[in-house]
Amino acid sequence: MKTIGLLGGMSWESTVSYYTAINHGIKERLGGLNSAKICMYSVNFAEIEELQHKGLWDKTAQILSDAAVSIEAGGADFLLICTNTMHKVAPQIESHISIPILHIADATAETLILHGIRKVGLLGTRFTMDQDFYKKRITDKYGISVVVPSSKDKNTIHNIIYEELCQGIITEQSRDAYLKVIDKLKHEGAEAVILGCTEIALLVQQKHTNVPLFDTTAIHANAAILRSLGEG
Repeated sequence: MKTIGLLGGMSWESTVSYYTAINHGIKERLGGLNSAKICMYSVNFAEIEELQHKGLWDKTAQILSDAAVSIEAGGADFLLICTNTMHKVAPQIESHISIPILHIADATAETLILHGIRKVGLLGTRFTMDQDFYKKRITDKYGISVVVPSSKDKNTIHNIIYEELCQGIITEQSRDAYLKVIDKLKHEGAEAVILGCTEIALLVQQKHTNVPLFDTTAIHANAAILRSLGEG
């Protein structure tokens, strides 16, 4: 079994989901008392969030690169950045380590292709929905068309993530707001919707909508399980 490196804490709420999903997955496959071999570094998200909103991405890259170096030194065979947004600085992080990064957009796109999805809606932070580091990778590398919400809806999605989900706050009102945006994306031709922020699945699950949802946390965690066991 390979050792999984988790660069987490962005937010810790979703990192809990990663840790739980990976260990459950290993136990399901191997049984008994088996659990995942994990080396994790959890950052202080308050520092990262402040730099994000100030546009100081190089500073976030340095913090995460230092953490990644520590994870590699701890014995990890490959690395997961446990957040969609901070894959913006994945190339900088990659340049500081010798172990591979299991990219969340690649894992997600490969799953979409397996399900025959060619046009997909994307929910996430405003950074992920607006910028090209995530959606362009999915389109250019995998040929999947990506649609995003209106500017107003982007603000709603973004604010709920930072003001509620990252702080463990789950409300029916916010769920309803997300479901309305998901329906709009469907009407714009999206065959499915990517929950492209690792906290969103805390709020919205498949039972809440008929639109197929692709939870990036679950997808990324499953890809890590397969890589760890030499199956992916």
